[in-house]
Amino acid sequence: MGNPEMYIELLPEFSDSGEPVVHFTTNDDANALLASDPNALLIAIVLDQQISSNKAFSGPYDLKQRLGHLDPSQIAAMDEDEFLTIFREKPAIHRFPASMGKRVQAACAAVRDEYQNSADNIWDNQPDAKTIMKRLGGIPGVGPAKQKIAILLLARYYGMDIPGWREVIPVELPD
Repeated sequence: MGNPEMYIELLPEFSDSGEPVVHFTTNDDANALLASDPNALLIAIVLDQQISSNKAFSGPYDLKQRLGHLDPSQIAAMDEDEFLTIFREKPAIHRFPASMGKRVQAACAAVRDEYQNSADNIWDNQPDAKTIMKRLGGIPGVGPAKQKIAILLLARYYGMDIPGWREVIPVELPD
């Protein structure tokens, strides 16, 4: 999991219309995708393990370039070998393309089956931090550390009003 301390220095930014402007990668197109597509954000969270956060958060953009979409139902329905071949294309989406490709595909299946094919339904209706963490805990590849980072991202960088978020995050942030 990426270093949660990095989020202390990274200040939240929003457009004039209130949309998040994220700077999680060095690729502006990848950042724009993360700001606008909840499925991209969830895939990035799943990928954020044993690689740099820049690489993990660029992964959804790279995957979308190869697939033409980030539709969870389509990803979940793909033949596993076919999906892993796409995941392994140079440069590989992740340092461990087989295991992480399987996790992404399983996470997409969970989003399809439990959250009406959209990751934002995990945090929809502004439930409290513990509820969101419990929901995220049911997504393959999202353990306790990633649940906390996800809460931090959603509340601080996506501007969501999540009751109790400061109590569960892994870092002390300035007010």
